[in-house]
Amino acid sequence: MRSLTHLHFRSPISYRTAAFLQESLVSRFLDSKPPSSLPAPTPYILTAEFNPVYTCGRREIGTVSEEQQDYLRNNGSADFVEALRGGQTTFHGPGQLVAYPILDLRTHKLTPRSYVCLLEKSLIRTCRRYAIDAMTTEHTGVWTTPEDKIAAIGVHMRRNITSHGIGLNVATDLWWFERIVACGLQGKRTTSFEREGVGEAGVRDVGKVFVGEVAEILELDYVEERDAEEYMEEFKV
Repeated sequence: MRSLTHLHFRSPISYRTAAFLQESLVSRFLDSKPPSSLPAPTPYILTAEFNPVYTCGRREIGTVSEEQQDYLRNNGSADFVEALRGGQTTFHGPGQLVAYPILDLRTHKLTPRSYVCLLEKSLIRTCRRYAIDAMTTEHTGVWTTPEDKIAAIGVHMRRNITSHGIGLNVATDLWWFERIVACGLQGKRTTSFEREGVGEAGVRDVGKVFVGEVAEILELDYVEERDAEEYMEEFKV
């Protein structure tokens, strides 16, 4: 029986808390690589809502001026973090599902490109479960129209171990996106479940749907739900 472990944080957390747990999980995979005889972990998906934070991708590290960082922090109401993921500057905050799958591409016979396609397909199927028609375009991510982006994708891979992942807008305050050129795409808009007329969806429930779609596409047998805070305490993360 092949399983997937879903770790969910109960309440909004800092970006750094999620990054710390993510790096711990990635290290477990790397520690099991040959010549190690340690067994490979099961795949994980970490889901959470973040406290307001702007993150830039690895190509922008060191290029965002102090003045721009201060502007994004908005008098201390948001954080600014340089991340190792692909993509450009975006926003994460309450009302948005952040999901970080940590898995070994080779175990699942995936290439980097097919992995991104898997994330896009899982997001589209999640949206359709809530009667939202979503699509891909020439730009990475998932869209409700060619102009309206509902989910961003930014991933990192190290020795075929994935990290970072997706941000799906459920009930996000879209004002935060108006302060940036989200993902570097001029003239595009950001949308959400709420803006698309789905007001009753909760981030936790949407997260469970998304994780289930990923598990189904990976042909895994079941999903083990774990509380992320309890998991961190149990394993001294």
